[in-house]
Amino acid sequence: MSEIDDELLAALAKALGHPARLKILMLLARTPGCIGGDIVQAVGLAQPTVSEHLRILKTAGVIEGQIDPPRVCYALAPDALAHLAATIAALEAASANPSCCVTPAYS
Repeated sequence: MSEIDDELLAALAKALGHPARLKILMLLARTPGCIGGDIVQAVGLAQPTVSEHLRILKTAGVIEGQIDPPRVCYALAPDALAHLAATIAALEAASANPSCCVTPAYS
């Protein structure tokens, strides 16, 4: 992985590092098409708080927003999590065959 990829992955992981943002992502994943103002009600947080979480997710490239006056509709960005999933899969594969630091089982 290049340094740029590492930085993008770190930014993505940081964007996913809050329970409210994960809740928003799960809502968007369950909802076909675009969802707007219903996010505030579903997440149960104040509008400014939800807007900040949406901004963070959008900046990280996890979601896309489409203006549909007077609101903005949000949806998951295509392939947004593919890089993260590939990295996690690589880490999981590497940890399945550790070459050191294996603690022996005690009887």
